[in-house]
Amino acid sequence: MNSEELIGKMQFKPYDINLFGLKIPISDSIIVMWMIMVALVVLAIIFTRNLRMVPTGKQNVAESIVDFVNNFTKGSLGHHWKPFAPYFGTMILFLLFSNIVSIFNVLPTGKAIAEATGLSFLGKLPEIAPPTKDIDITATMAIMSIIIVLFASIKIKGVKGWLKTFVTPLPLMLPFKIMEYFVRPLSLCLRLFGNILAAFTIMELIYIAEPFLIPGIFSLYFDLFDGGLQAYIFVFLTSLYIAEAIE
Repeated sequence: MNSEELIGKMQFKPYDINLFGLKIPISDSIIVMWMIMVALVVLAIIFTRNLRMVPTGKQNVAESIVDFVNNFTKGSLGHHWKPFAPYFGTMILFLLFSNIVSIFNVLPTGKAIAEATGLSFLGKLPEIAPPTKDIDITATMAIMSIIIVLFASIKIKGVKGWLKTFVTPLPLMLPFKIMEYFVRPLSLCLRLFGNILAAFTIMELIYIAEPFLIPGIFSLYFDLFDGGLQAYIFVFLTSLYIAEAIE
């Protein structure tokens, strides 16, 4: 792999969807994100079927995840936790799967399958890479979070109470308070994007140096540990912003 191929892997690749004769351009990051969303829906259906009063097996796993999210939200937001737990749970699961999806790079790529089977159309399948290495995806996640922060402040304090926060404790704070609604999502976006892109790039360089044994060892950190950590940090910072908005 040369430098041009490495740069190409770091960038998103365009695809066209034909819808009633209209070509809609999308990126491979969007396709992988759709795949993750479908996987999460399927897993949710599997893990919540045939629920019982005394949990066993997969129900224990589902309830453990729900308990973790609920306890995390209660610890962050106190008695206002309940409306925000579903958002935190959905966000942390989506980001976790999105950040660690690179571990599936051990599977044959669409190009490799196309060459082996002679089915050329399979070569158009996107490579399994973290959609969060696309800044458009992380920006969308950050904007969603800051909207939740805004909603929480207005919901708990009312419109008048929310407006008062811009001049508390001093009217001099007004421009800084306004700036927070732009700086915070930018920080969330760039932190997640930068960490995931850096981890993805490092793993690609390791694959170039030694493609067999070493990548599996480093993948435990850069794909699993770092991916999970970044998902947690994103949700944790969002919870801090909400807690500050409703205090």
